[in-house]
Amino acid sequence: MQIQSTSGNKDIKEILKRIGNTPLIKLNKIFNDSDHVFAKIEWCNPTGSVKARPASWMIDEGEKAGNLVRNKTTMIEPTSGNTGVALSFFAKELGYNIELAVPERMSNETKEILKTNGAKLLETEDDLCPRVGPGTDQAIALAAALIKNHPEEYYSPNQYENDANFRSHYNGTGPEIWKQTNGDISAFISGIGTGGTITGVGTYLKKKNPEIKIIAVQPQKNHNIQGLRNLEESEKPELFKRRSNVIDEMITISDKESFNMIKKLAVDENIFAGPSTGTVLAGLNKTKTKFNKGSIVLLFGDNASKYKSIYTKFNLYSEKEFDILLNNSQNLCKNI
Repeated sequence: MQIQSTSGNKDIKEILKRIGNTPLIKLNKIFNDSDHVFAKIEWCNPTGSVKARPASWMIDEGEKAGNLVRNKTTMIEPTSGNTGVALSFFAKELGYNIELAVPERMSNETKEILKTNGAKLLETEDDLCPRVGPGTDQAIALAAALIKNHPEEYYSPNQYENDANFRSHYNGTGPEIWKQTNGDISAFISGIGTGGTITGVGTYLKKKNPEIKIIAVQPQKNHNIQGLRNLEESEKPELFKRRSNVIDEMITISDKESFNMIKKLAVDENIFAGPSTGTVLAGLNKTKTKFNKGSIVLLFGDNASKYKSIYTKFNLYSEKEFDILLNNSQNLCKNI
């Protein structure tokens, strides 16, 4: 998905109207033993990922609380990818300056998008997915230090603790899934980054039907899945800890399993997705819970467009193969 932004002073309400109502599509071939598996295609959001939802909500609530002031406040945020893309895109549209603390191992494509959106990048020697534990997450520590030293200048949306992240999914993604499945849903499966998606959607769905299973997937330790975190090597984000009791099962997926599912999805469904989607798909294959009825909904966070350097580095595809797949993959957002 091509991300374009224009400088200006738009109203956040204009942005919020463009978020959500993403398609729910049936996966027809990838799972031979199931005819009720559906994917929530989140790259149909502006900025090309699920993170458009929390980013827009955090900005909206920050402005309402007086923490974000036009022509005065600089946004700053530690990010491993999609939240930074979303925040920088909206910052440019709203007229804010933005600085992003990012790990060096972030994909080159993501860094270029952030720069194009006008973000100043503060690179740190950190893991691909930033950690939350004290002394381990240099990106978060750097952002916190700048805010402490310049409190009147900087404001961080703080995706790891801000309940606006949770609310964006409790009030948006969750109700959309319930409506799109007509309430006929047995399980929801998503990866863990900040914890906002899995707990927001999970809390809403459990409220509608306590029998719905909420399944979280995490990558292996020392993983290469941008945007997700392994909770055994990283301290759990505060946002996740507040409502982690909503999760029925946690599944760990290897990089190899994730990448294999990316390739299978491309072949079977003509859908070319980002690495986190491969992790979610592999999670369904490994779940201990058996689903006899009702839809299984998988959260597909973003497509492959930002990961050419990652996919070629790990020999999933040559550059030529990647370009052909991206060009020919199914356009799931055309009717949005």
